[in-house]
Amino acid sequence: MKKYIVMGNYTAKAFQGFMKDPSQDRTAAATQLSKAVGGKMESFDIVRGSYDFVGVITGDVGFEATAAVKLAVESTGTITNFTILEKMDINKAAELAVKAMAGYKPAG
Repeated sequence: MKKYIVMGNYTAKAFQGFMKDPSQDRTAAATQLSKAVGGKMESFDIVRGSYDFVGVITGDVGFEATAAVKLAVESTGTITNFTILEKMDINKAAELAVKAMAGYKPAG
């Protein structure tokens, strides 16, 4: 099962929408997006800091599914800086790095 962490920023257009309807449920909207591409929204939070929201999506979905969500939401003009992080196994990466270095000769 894959796990993606997504983060992004709302634009002025989105903030105008929030002010027009302060009761809207962005968690429901984000959940629907992930469900539409075959994923499950484990969590979605509005946060303080460099990003305005952070979500965790899991499921048997490829990176392209999460990239599709990025394309969809950024095309609306209400979200920018949509960043996708993919959970990885650092131990497996280290094992592969050891194999890669076995036959590698550095320059010089």
